[in-house]
Amino acid sequence: MADIVFNIALGRVAYLAGLPAANDGLVLIPLESSGLEADSVLRDKDTFADVVAGSTNEQTTIGRKPLSGVTVTVNDTLDRVEIDAADVSWTAPTGNAVGAVVVCYDPDVSTGTDADLVPLVKAGLTWTPDGTAFTLSVADILRISSAA
Repeated sequence: MADIVFNIALGRVAYLAGLPAANDGLVLIPLESSGLEADSVLRDKDTFADVVAGSTNEQTTIGRKPLSGVTVTVNDTLDRVEIDAADVSWTAPTGNAVGAVVVCYDPDVSTGTDADLVPLVKAGLTWTPDGTAFTLSVADILRISSAA
């Protein structure tokens, strides 16, 4: 799924995806296709507030989705860590076209702000919400393997 891992999350994605705190979670946030900055620019952003501080905009009409069923699996056979979550659905989504989604770590789902959200990965997604139900299949959020 992931196109990039944000620099702030390199080496921490598996730990944060394991949801180590008492009231934390992962959230999927859609980004509008219009104004979406290049990966080379986005990867240097340290918070979600930073992600949307430039020309990149959150697609707010379909809303953020908390990820459920998050699993972190160490695959010794293939020498990698696999991070997965349940698929995400919208019932009657409308609004501006989506160009990507970002998975962020929220250290406190009850009181978090955009400045608290740590962007982990971004994946491209070409979708125009037109009122038709839509399910985003999350086959893998990310696979991390060691270089040989």
